[in-house]
Amino acid sequence: MNNCEYQQIVPQALPTGTVTTSPQPQHGHGTAKTEKSKKPRRKWEVFPGKNRFFCGGRIMVARQSGVLPLTLGLIVVTTGLFFTFDCPFLVKHLTSCIPVIGGVLFIFVIITLLQTSFTDPGILPRATPDEAADTEKHIDDAGNTSYHPPPRTQEVLINQQVVKLKYCFTCRMFRPPRTSHCSLCDNCVVLLWCTSPSERFDHHCPWVGNCVGKRNYRFFYTFIVLLSFLTAFIFGCVTTHLALMAQDGKGLVFALQESPGSAVELVICFFSVWSILGLSGFHTYLVASNLTTNEDIKGSWSGKSGQDVTNPYSHKNILINCCSVLCGPMPP
Repeated sequence: MNNCEYQQIVPQALPTGTVTTSPQPQHGHGTAKTEKSKKPRRKWEVFPGKNRFFCGGRIMVARQSGVLPLTLGLIVVTTGLFFTFDCPFLVKHLTSCIPVIGGVLFIFVIITLLQTSFTDPGILPRATPDEAADTEKHIDDAGNTSYHPPPRTQEVLINQQVVKLKYCFTCRMFRPPRTSHCSLCDNCVVLLWCTSPSERFDHHCPWVGNCVGKRNYRFFYTFIVLLSFLTAFIFGCVTTHLALMAQDGKGLVFALQESPGSAVELVICFFSVWSILGLSGFHTYLVASNLTTNEDIKGSWSGKSGQDVTNPYSHKNILINCCSVLCGPMPP
């Protein structure tokens, strides 16, 4: 069986009966004015989560942006110092391609960071009162007329593997597979990836100020890969710059005094390049395996629990897994 077998919640049918119409007001002109003044509210204006919206709902940001300004600041400052202190020397002694490569990487890093931060990560709409009541009604139909809260889990079959669906008491619905509720944004987000194993499945990435889900994961992955290249590129160029200056017999101390900005870049890149490269490698493994961080750490499909299980989401092919995660159509 290739598709998930859990049932779609069907809103409860509205009762049919006698329709009572209110008497029409005698003053039609006043009614038209009232109806004109009442403009319909858009969905983002009545959104129940903790997000903020700008540009008529086109841009969505988390209420707690985390350390996104720090992320932007470090990237801009480090790259600015690189163009100010290192590029003039390297263009003169090596090649003029260095600032071009650095500029292209910097532009795409900023673009993908902003896309990750300001894109809807895959928020699921909450159940309407009718849908929530219908769920409770189905539970009561089991033979007990008294009210019982919905069960915490449901089991469904996906590609011959049993997957548990958890009930979200905030959104009042059973969460689809690979969905979790973010306590910071107060939303259920589809296909969540944690940003690193140390975050204990917390899917709200403070470095980008947003959840990482199905709709913005490709931007997040591209961002960390390009940031790895940019950091390693600047680190290599700064090291080359200082080494060439020290070759004149004046030593490394003189080179650092002549180019103090390079010393700042060297410290920032040295302490960040290893973690960024490690994060990129970890997420490359997740993409190739079609896994989430939660599934990888828990060993959901690795048989760590002693059960004979396989990943029902994997296509058993690295290239197809990468294409399905990074190049598939953008979910609505």
